[in-house]
Amino acid sequence: MEAERDRVDITMKIEGQIVHGYLKALSGLDQLPGHDGQRSIELFRHGTLTVKLYAPRGNDHQTPHSRDEIYVIASGSGRFLRGTKEISFGVGDVLFVAAGEEHRFIEFADDFATWVFFYGPEGGEAQVVKT
Repeated sequence: MEAERDRVDITMKIEGQIVHGYLKALSGLDQLPGHDGQRSIELFRHGTLTVKLYAPRGNDHQTPHSRDEIYVIASGSGRFLRGTKEISFGVGDVLFVAAGEEHRFIEFADDFATWVFFYGPEGGEAQVVKT
């Protein structure tokens, strides 16, 4: 039972409820869409970090966000548009979007889902320029 002694008790918030333990890659997917048709669910929050699971269906109608974000593709594949640049993505890929930047997922599979990590201050983290 040494593994049980070494295990850290982690608590996370899912839809306002505290959950003890850990989350699997697609935790929360069974709660989508939400009551009002939401296609994302908050899984975890700590400091400035917010982790969500996002699973759009049909079209991605998101608009620019006020904080920097990282997407980690959990399932499916497709194309991603950031500004005027379009790229292909698949499971395990990591995509960065700066605060305020136009972006959306396009031509994605029916099983597409991604973790979204929002972090930092409103307006995004400023780039440090060394002189």
